[in-house]
Amino acid sequence: MNLNDCHNFQDFRKLARKRLPSPIFHYIDGAADDEVTYNRNTAAYNDADLIPNVLRGVEDVDLSTTIFGKKLDLPFYCAPTALQRLFHYDGERAVGKAAQKFGTMFGVSSLGTVSVEEISSIVSTPKMFQFYFHKDRGLNDSMLERVKAAKFDVLALTVDTITGGNRERDLRTGFTSPPRLTLASLFSFASKPMWAINYLTKPKFELPQLQDHVSEGTNTATSIGNYFSSMLDQSMNWKDAERLCSKWGGHFALKGIMSVEDAKKAIDIGCTGIMVSNHGGRQLDGARAPFDQLAEIVDAVGDKIDVIFDSGVQRGTHVLKALALGAKAVGLGRYYLYALAAAGQPGVERAMQLMVAEIERDMRLMGCSKISELNRHHVRFR
Repeated sequence: MNLNDCHNFQDFRKLARKRLPSPIFHYIDGAADDEVTYNRNTAAYNDADLIPNVLRGVEDVDLSTTIFGKKLDLPFYCAPTALQRLFHYDGERAVGKAAQKFGTMFGVSSLGTVSVEEISSIVSTPKMFQFYFHKDRGLNDSMLERVKAAKFDVLALTVDTITGGNRERDLRTGFTSPPRLTLASLFSFASKPMWAINYLTKPKFELPQLQDHVSEGTNTATSIGNYFSSMLDQSMNWKDAERLCSKWGGHFALKGIMSVEDAKKAIDIGCTGIMVSNHGGRQLDGARAPFDQLAEIVDAVGDKIDVIFDSGVQRGTHVLKALALGAKAVGLGRYYLYALAAAGQPGVERAMQLMVAEIERDMRLMGCSKISELNRHHVRFR
């Protein structure tokens, strides 16, 4: 199997599994506890049917949307994800360049593996920084100033990682950042020699936004669950979020909003956007799927704030259903990470082109020539 054999999410997943050592593949692939919420995130779309209109003249289809005051050529973007250079040695460089090629937004995580300064120098399209609120306030201040200086367009405070989710696959495989060889994982790493060669010969793996303040993740091996539980500030509250929003002074979002009450509070503290998300099912198992909750949140605050959506997206029809319910844009995570692991930047570009083709085709089949024409009349729940 090679890149040309990849035609959808599952194909990229299969190829990623062939390329990655087991602990690293399962870090991408896994979720919390019994993975009930993870599976529901995608299954939820099957409870909504699309209702097309015909004879609408759809020769030209415009996929552009505007979020946080920035026009994107596509209604989806590359959401921030951690540790990308473990999946492919180019990591965020590859994903950022692919996002730029398609004229969409690129998100960078606090646990990113390429510096915000370098990303700013190579990616000219809109950029989002995903902010993890640490106990070390000096680290928080340093990240904020660096992201400001790098002229990122949006700061997104992650609010659903107050402690680490129970990611049992990581416990079984022994996954850590940086990778640590154990008896259980030795065969898996040895069986993927190209990954091992690249990891050992390419520039050192590091977390450049964090490493000057904490050794965990760069020089001291730790699981992501342990990192969240030990390094992030569990006392974080609405006042902290409001102060961060004020210090940032630009477009500010909360990532991980799942209730109407919290969506309304986000407006009160000055947010210009919220991200309806459950962290891809990786935190609270048993939580409601974002798609199941989206319409309720849009109805409450959609006319006052940009409502962005993610979790479980595998198909163009999933994007269209979220947009029809009122989301302004849709974030992709695992979708591009599997493609990154499969083939680096060419893999991400192929995955994005396939998604564009799906959405364009499905827009025509729906009788819509621009994103703003999608609405609740196009969706019925079973």
